[in-house]
Amino acid sequence: MLNLGILISGRGSNMESILKSIKREKIPIKPAVVISNKPDAVGLKIAEKLGINIEIIESKGFKGTRWQYDKKVIATLTKYGVTPRNGLVCLAGFMRIISPEFVKKYKNRILNIHPALLPAFPGLDSQKQALDYGSKYSGCTVHFVDTGMDTGPIIIQSVVKIKENDTEESLSKRILKEEHRIYSKAVDLFARKKIKVSGRRTVIS
Repeated sequence: MLNLGILISGRGSNMESILKSIKREKIPIKPAVVISNKPDAVGLKIAEKLGINIEIIESKGFKGTRWQYDKKVIATLTKYGVTPRNGLVCLAGFMRIISPEFVKKYKNRILNIHPALLPAFPGLDSQKQALDYGSKYSGCTVHFVDTGMDTGPIIIQSVVKIKENDTEESLSKRILKEEHRIYSKAVDLFARKKIKVSGRRTVIS
């Protein structure tokens, strides 16, 4: 069975949703560890309550390079069996850009979720970008992580209609519900080996 490592920085609502879905829907993957770069991340307590191993690798004040930090993350993932051969890494509100070396080592084994219909509105404040642009629809995207900013092969997307009176907060809440749904689905597809990557495209079997 595959081993799952989840990287967080805050509350980790997508983390919580994934962990509960694994148990409820019998997704064939073992939640091995939750790692936070912030010692006060609320998600750590949630993971503990759910019986998942937690680790803190603090990034604040870290003097080395991004890759030197990521080597610490990889060592911890490896300790719990989340390897490039037998692991999956999910970013769930992890507020760090991971190094190209990390991406290369875990090629097509790192997932992320973005609150927009990529390739539209990458980066930060995606919901605000969509509203400012006057978009009629937004949504969310689960994708593999590559060395670009939200540019990896897309696995699943979900569309959310933008209402006339939407604020950034109201739109974000509706998108978050869809994030919880499709992120767990993507983990399930990966665990069941139903995703094939061909260049920029993914094929779901």
